[in-house]
Amino acid sequence: MKFRKHNSPAMGKMSWLVLLTLCCLSSGMVWANTDYYRHTIFDNSLTSDTYFYSAATSNGPSFLEQKDSRLPVDTKTFLTPPNALRIQWESQPGGGWEAEVRLINFRNRFPEMSGHNLYFWCFAPQPISADDLPSLVLSTGREGLEVAEFPASFTDPLPMGKVTGDLPAGRWIQVRIPLSEFRSGSIYQFRPEYLQNVVLHQGRADGARHTLIVDEIRIDDDSAVRPGAPLTAPQRVRAIGYDRHVVIRWDPVKIPTLGRYVIYRSLDGKDFEPIGIQLPGTNRYSDFLGKSGVTAAYKVAAWDAQYRQSAVSKAASASTREFNDDELLTMLQEACFHYYWEAADPDSGMARENIPGDDRIVATGASGFAIAALLVGVDRGFITREQGVERVTKIVDFLEHAQRYHGAWSHYMDGSTGKTMPVFGMFDNGGDLVETSFLMQGLLAARQYFHAKTEAEEALYRRVSQLWESVEWDWYRDDPKSDFIYWHWSAEWARQIHHPLIGFNEVMITYLLAMSSPTHGVPVDMYYSGWAGQSQTALAYRGGWSGSTDGDHYFNGHTYYGIKLDVGVGTGGPLFFTHYSYVGFDPRRLHDRYTSSYFQNNRNIALINRAYSIANPKHFAGYGPNAWGLTASDGPQGYVPHAPDDADDRGTLTLTGALSSFPYTPEASMEAFKHYYRDLGTQLWDIYGPRDAFDPGHNWISPIYMGLNQAPITVMIENYRTGLVWKNFMSNPEIGMMLHKLDDLTGK
Repeated sequence: MKFRKHNSPAMGKMSWLVLLTLCCLSSGMVWANTDYYRHTIFDNSLTSDTYFYSAATSNGPSFLEQKDSRLPVDTKTFLTPPNALRIQWESQPGGGWEAEVRLINFRNRFPEMSGHNLYFWCFAPQPISADDLPSLVLSTGREGLEVAEFPASFTDPLPMGKVTGDLPAGRWIQVRIPLSEFRSGSIYQFRPEYLQNVVLHQGRADGARHTLIVDEIRIDDDSAVRPGAPLTAPQRVRAIGYDRHVVIRWDPVKIPTLGRYVIYRSLDGKDFEPIGIQLPGTNRYSDFLGKSGVTAAYKVAAWDAQYRQSAVSKAASASTREFNDDELLTMLQEACFHYYWEAADPDSGMARENIPGDDRIVATGASGFAIAALLVGVDRGFITREQGVERVTKIVDFLEHAQRYHGAWSHYMDGSTGKTMPVFGMFDNGGDLVETSFLMQGLLAARQYFHAKTEAEEALYRRVSQLWESVEWDWYRDDPKSDFIYWHWSAEWARQIHHPLIGFNEVMITYLLAMSSPTHGVPVDMYYSGWAGQSQTALAYRGGWSGSTDGDHYFNGHTYYGIKLDVGVGTGGPLFFTHYSYVGFDPRRLHDRYTSSYFQNNRNIALINRAYSIANPKHFAGYGPNAWGLTASDGPQGYVPHAPDDADDRGTLTLTGALSSFPYTPEASMEAFKHYYRDLGTQLWDIYGPRDAFDPGHNWISPIYMGLNQAPITVMIENYRTGLVWKNFMSNPEIGMMLHKLDDLTGK
């Protein structure tokens, strides 16, 4: 066991400027988010007051600083900007306290940590003797009493002072503890690779108040690489100002031991302060200044895995200025577009399910939305037409060789191999017709958009047509007489996931495409027997997922908050019902026996959603006329299809809800965007635009971006502005022929 010291003081606005001495930490090449998060327990907090993924409790006469039972965040003293954790305690006889720092369990996080040592940095404003430091416990349980339920396990307490000795004042010190030093304290063997929780708790009861700042908690291995030449400063740093934020870009520093970039800002052109970090592989940073008319200068430095710092780059300056509404929309579209452009899977070009996440996983449906976003990117000049053709061609290359199941792709695939990844369990190892529908919607829009008389575009047109015509939509019926199309089929499990597609929800596009297919189509009357079916199966299905009889016959007819809803279950459901099937399909072109306009019906669902948020019957923090948009996302308790009803309203606002509703509610959506961006942008705006979701009542901000949520913002805004994707998708002749047949059937 050993520790390393930084000898310079670490207080005040330049507290981070310490001489970073060489330590024994290394994580090799960290170009992928997956690898970074296999080592990282804590680096920074998205919230500046308390850390959501923590717990703080005390009992008896002992004291532990906390707010709402969470650890406070320190924004003045840190190793890596912009913050660290502050642990202030007083240990009294007869009392106790514990401070927990938990692993951020975002979706698809790789379950195993990698490394043999626990590392963290600490800073003591005042000296602390070794005997007065807390003890450490590691746990594979998430929280609470660490009960003895398999596979949860925990270690015996390890006195921190035995590792560090006395802590001097005013120095950053790195602590290294081999995981082999921790002994199992539970009835099951502690397995450090499944670490979920680092716990500091009361040591000796000395009755004195102490403060410890903790940063960069990691699991890693000792470096096998000797220090090399001095690090090179990032080159070609440039900055672009927007309405309230500045985007900083730089050329990548290509060294295998790169650990992070650190970004510095000056508002007076003289004193540069650290404001944040960026991971290797991303050469862009978004700095939210909060006002227009602000000029800032920026420098960037590279830090390696041993926390050694390069010289800072040359400065680049930019100013914010007030944007008009059109400029704001373009800014928003471009920011979301980058999720699919620069953060796409490098091998396949497909969209990743979430970032950060498991870098292997590409998402079929999200990639369809990504293709639609690429059309917007070309049309808006974010990329060239040649770049757009090249990217869609790369995606088609991948899809032609990926695993398929009677023409359908699976929900998730490995971006390197094209093999199915059964993320939802062993039965999920086959074709997913709904995700295939979202993908095909984007491909068909691209087929019409990239239709110039060039060799590349003509080849792309032919290849997309071949993919389209090889999807066996009719296979996904139980039998030729089935009323329904079914979601899944697996070569191993057949129809074990026996999920009929019944509206109203997000899967209308599956029926529309299946009825349009020139090679493997289903009868148009399945629209009324399946999607809008009136059988007992259909009624039970709608009532089962919604818990309501309103709309269980597909037609609703009730009024909510003064707004009549023709079609929809309950109050309409989550807003993605009005987005996913209409990324390409123009709802203005569809009517049936239950509503004269699906555009107006979707508009009413959005208006009900907003009216519910204004009424706010559950009294959640943050809701209002400019804060609405209940739709599916992860929240503080995991995934919820957030909707305007008692069961599915949990206090989480998902930003794509209001922002992807621009075609239906342009004024209200713009009001929401200005609030999310101008008022709350410090926490909600980052390099891919608005963060996925937030819960003001729980002081929670989503740590991830979702592939399903960013592209609909870009695309639906464009459909509102120019109708670009709607026009191209609807120009497919198969869609027009299907609508003529459906109109004839509806009129009978």
